[in-house]
Amino acid sequence: MTMGQPGDRFPLPAPGAYGKDGTMTCHLTTLELPGGSGTDIHDVTRQAAQAVRDSGVRSGLLTVHVPGSTGAVTTIEYEPGALADLKVLLDKLAPEGAEYAHDLAWRDGNGHSHLRAALMGPSLTVPVVEGSPALGTWQQIIVLDFDNKPRRRRVLLQVMGEAA
Repeated sequence: MTMGQPGDRFPLPAPGAYGKDGTMTCHLTTLELPGGSGTDIHDVTRQAAQAVRDSGVRSGLLTVHVPGSTGAVTTIEYEPGALADLKVLLDKLAPEGAEYAHDLAWRDGNGHSHLRAALMGPSLTVPVVEGSPALGTWQQIIVLDFDNKPRRRRVLLQVMGEAA
């Protein structure tokens, strides 16, 4: 394996360093998270790293995806101040209780939930380097549930790449 340049945060594998026969593997882990009403934020970094280890992938990609139109995935420093700031930002961008065409059509009161999820996005892809997600020191993977009704939120962790 070759290393990256000085100052690179993660060493880069040489082409063909893994999976000598050129085969790729795909591994899927499903999580189910509890949700309340409002903005729930779940740190799934530990589960994502475990899914990568379980997959045996040394070089590839981890995709974290939340099916549904009122959930999202991103990264943040998972600490109370940053989480509070994120909630304040989302409240400013798509406030609960504002008039939304979705709410007028469906009368379910979650128009803000759909907009927040659309802004954040349903998926995140993280490189897998030397068998671990390539995350920064203070970077955690979070799943957000914006719906206004309690539900169980399904999260898919898919790891694809070359195994050792």
